[in-house]
Amino acid sequence: MPPIRALKNQYLGINAHLHSLLQNESGWDSFHGLHVGDLTKTLQAQLLPMGYEADFEPSLQIRRAGQRSYAPESDVSIFDPNPIRVKQPRAPLSARGAQEMVLEISALFDFSDEEIAQYRAITIHRQAAKKPDDPIVWIELLSPSNKPGGRHFDAYDDKRQVILERGIVFVEIDYLHQSPPTFDKVNTYTDALYPYRIIVIDPHPEFVDGKARLFQFSVDYPIPTITIPLSGEDKLIFDFGVPYKKTFEEMFYGGKLDYSQLPLKYETYSEIDQQRIVSRMVAIKQTAAAGISLENEPQAVELIPLEEALQQLKS
Repeated sequence: MPPIRALKNQYLGINAHLHSLLQNESGWDSFHGLHVGDLTKTLQAQLLPMGYEADFEPSLQIRRAGQRSYAPESDVSIFDPNPIRVKQPRAPLSARGAQEMVLEISALFDFSDEEIAQYRAITIHRQAAKKPDDPIVWIELLSPSNKPGGRHFDAYDDKRQVILERGIVFVEIDYLHQSPPTFDKVNTYTDALYPYRIIVIDPHPEFVDGKARLFQFSVDYPIPTITIPLSGEDKLIFDFGVPYKKTFEEMFYGGKLDYSQLPLKYETYSEIDQQRIVSRMVAIKQTAAAGISLENEPQAVELIPLEEALQQLKS
């Protein structure tokens, strides 16, 4: 069968063909750097009219030997140049949608009562000593090395806790389905759960009283639009699909993919996500066979029973 290629992302969200390629051959570091840049630019366009700024750290995540965990560097940070606005009270955010889980920070980290009491004291101390140029939001796009089993996971885990203790909102983006979540309390990817997740951890009013909102989504499902708390009552409603589309299209990743072939390590996907992948591939094949351009925005496709869809691909 001749290759089927398209520059436009053929999935509604995360491209399973691309992310399987990046996780199993090479290219994740390059994608990581490029996507962090696109995240920053997209955030900046929304934040500047609100009076905020986004910036990113060129040396991404923890990659240098001997880096100390109490002086970590972010992928993307959001800053508030207005020192008065920081003192405004924070308004609680409401949970929305079936794809969202709301967790207590103390439960997420599994703290004991003694540790909770200790962290209350630490939080008050750190908030009082907070520097005016500290970021208010810290954003990380995970790499394989920063997930459980990776060589930098322990350092990353320490860094995350330090950031939260400083009263900074932490946003963690996980588009890597082949490695487990960074929290024990978040279920590993199985048939009943989701391969991709974005978690927003808000350590206010104090670290151990804060909430974590976990957004999980499937293969061929739109990347969610998520509310990120800023200063006081301000909040940013951000569509994470916009920078993903920008990275995918402007780097011409589609030219590296062949939709006539199953993604690498196809067996690492759950059965329902395998069904989604193969149903999408059948739709792509039928569109190409009909002489219709694949450079249009993809539409939702009807799920086909897995064995039937595999047979259609072979025929």
